[in-house]
Amino acid sequence: MSSKPEQKETHQANGAVLPIMPMDCLTSPDRGQLVEPSDFLEPDGDGVEVVVLESRANAKGVREEDALLENGSQSNESDDTSTDRGPEPASPLKETSFSIGLQVLFPFLLAGFGTVAAGMVLDIVQHWDVFKYVTEVFILVPALLGLKGNLEMTLASRLSTAANIGQMDTPKELWRMITGNMALIQVQATVVGFLASIAAVIFGWIPDGHFSIDHAVLLCASSVATAFIASLVLGMIMIGVIIGSRKMGINPDNVATPIAASLGDLITLALLSGISWGLYKELESKAYVNPLVCAFFIALLPIWIIIAKKNAATREVLYSGWEPVIIAMAISSVGGLILDRTVSDPNFAGMAVFTPVINGVGGNLVAVQASRISTYLHMSGMPGESSETAPRKCPSPCSTFFSPDVNSRSARVLFLLVVPGHLVFLYTISSMQGGHTTLTLVFIVFYMTAALLQVLILLYIADWMVHWMWGRDLDPDNFSIPYLTALGDLIGTGLLALSFHVLWLIGDRDTDVGD
Repeated sequence: MSSKPEQKETHQANGAVLPIMPMDCLTSPDRGQLVEPSDFLEPDGDGVEVVVLESRANAKGVREEDALLENGSQSNESDDTSTDRGPEPASPLKETSFSIGLQVLFPFLLAGFGTVAAGMVLDIVQHWDVFKYVTEVFILVPALLGLKGNLEMTLASRLSTAANIGQMDTPKELWRMITGNMALIQVQATVVGFLASIAAVIFGWIPDGHFSIDHAVLLCASSVATAFIASLVLGMIMIGVIIGSRKMGINPDNVATPIAASLGDLITLALLSGISWGLYKELESKAYVNPLVCAFFIALLPIWIIIAKKNAATREVLYSGWEPVIIAMAISSVGGLILDRTVSDPNFAGMAVFTPVINGVGGNLVAVQASRISTYLHMSGMPGESSETAPRKCPSPCSTFFSPDVNSRSARVLFLLVVPGHLVFLYTISSMQGGHTTLTLVFIVFYMTAALLQVLILLYIADWMVHWMWGRDLDPDNFSIPYLTALGDLIGTGLLALSFHVLWLIGDRDTDVGD
């Protein structure tokens, strides 16, 4: 009589799981074999009645997995996620040409008006004493604007990729990414800003053979201070844009990089003009101010280095990410040398207002494309992994612009934005009488030809460079954008100078600067 109560107590002690058991509970997790019936015997040898039913939870998991697979989910382990793992990264959105254009249009126009404002500022400050007597400041303009683009757009691309693959979904991950990346760009801005001033001194000394130590220290202080402050302000804006766009369901790749440049050119150029003008005024009476400014920002470097080294996501970039930004700075400085040689010529004086516009628009568009391709590749694996999506050979122009894949579709959309965008920007400059330049049909044709050719070359190079770097085990988010934006500065400035020279040769005097 005591056997039945004892059996009931045993069932309760085991959590009442023995009477009804799922099929997978009859298999050993170690051997994958059926559990022997003896395992279910009582100590006295009496058997326990076992009813085998299919687990509803397991069936539900299978149905959910099938649904995810049908919807093209990237994960094939959706019902086997451990509790300590973070949220699964969101699958890439299927974007049409219309959706891409709609998301890119507003940030593109905003960034374009930012470059227009920067061009208007440059058109005004080129007549200041510091720009007249320390002409090497013109060489700093493309270098620092390009540095801003390199650092902020690389930051935007890096954070956009992290957001798209689920590395910023928890507050802890978000804070780690913010602190590490902000410290990283401060290190890069300070070092590259210092090197940009050295390049400006060298490029200014080579043609004329004239060197002034006071001007060299002035360039150093102005460059380092501008790079540091601009990167700090723009970095915080960039982080807010990426977090906000992610919460609104917008692909950060489409909006982050243009917005990074919307106020970037204006803020950087305004800071450079104001700081250099203020330091130039203090040069005669308080010569010690310029060296102190340089020493202050350089002394902060160890702090930012320690913070960046503590973050695994930025530690690698801190050691290996110098080559692209330094080479890009040198390339942009060559464009600055072209600008320095042309703005002093009355036949090219109108170039000052258009240079930030054509360079900024080209850099913004190619940065969007590079960020999108990089995110697309990150969805398929890690850099260096062999994949059909990462060809190492040089692609054909047809595959870059006319293939059916999403990256080719976005390249077509970005290229089609060039003409209407520049028409709006040219009209804005003309209505504000920027550079006292009259827009003639001949000038618009030459300008649009230069702008289209610049973006066409940049988009093709981006398609090749991002895939090539991916195949070489290099993260395109950190390495491709600095080269592409620097090439945009050089190509844009060169083509614009060539257009002005041809217009001068054919006698289109309406494009000259008036009194």
